[in-house]
Amino acid sequence: MSVSELYPSHASVISVLRSAGCVFAEDEADLLISTARDRDELAAMVERRVMGLPLEHVLGWADFRGRRVAVDPGVFVPRRRSEFLVAQALELAPPSPVVVDLCCGSGALGAAVLHALGAGELHAADIEPAAVRCARRNVAPVGGRVYEGDLYDPLPAGLAGRVDVLIANAPYVPTAEIGLLPPEAREHEPLVALDGGADGVDIQLRVSAGAALWLVPGGALLVETSERQAPRTVAAFADHGLCPRVAVHEELDATVVIGTRPE
Repeated sequence: MSVSELYPSHASVISVLRSAGCVFAEDEADLLISTARDRDELAAMVERRVMGLPLEHVLGWADFRGRRVAVDPGVFVPRRRSEFLVAQALELAPPSPVVVDLCCGSGALGAAVLHALGAGELHAADIEPAAVRCARRNVAPVGGRVYEGDLYDPLPAGLAGRVDVLIANAPYVPTAEIGLLPPEAREHEPLVALDGGADGVDIQLRVSAGAALWLVPGGALLVETSERQAPRTVAAFADHGLCPRVAVHEELDATVVIGTRPE
């Protein structure tokens, strides 16, 4: 049997995916079939999914706030819970804001903010070269720029004191808990995008320490974290001159700490 004959029907794809342990086999089959250009490509995509690759890496995109975001192999997959961070940022953003997206990964969050607002200036940064390449594809349509480097280091000096909204989906999984993550994450996403240090807040503390230098008076830093870690993040924000508060979305299991630079 040729590869083009391996998956002649929707039911066959569902059966193969279900046998591999895919809980949402029907939905995944729909996405794979609608994305593949022919049966050969579909066969290859199903094989990669059965081998354990994240669905988004197989498809080459993820749905984020109703838009397709390019997600290349080896790049952190944007989670639905992060849509809550974007929603919080939109509530705080002035017209045509200057937005910075740190630890940007695919660039999904920053691009979503600018796309929703329809105007503004976006700068994104990530330390992972694959993420930077991917993010450039996603932020280009909104006129954004992406820089490679560690947190604030690669940002243009002229942004200091001009940023209205600073978002950071920094890694917040404690190092000892990386092994507890699903195989899709720990085997196919970069460790630097997952590992937040011994207690999961190392990168958050570094982000909060530098935020006041970049924010305009009244500007805000928004960091995604966990409910367990939020008190430590709140304390760090306060220590570095920001006025903190916590926003929670129980349905999405999303926690965002927001720190405002005083006027």
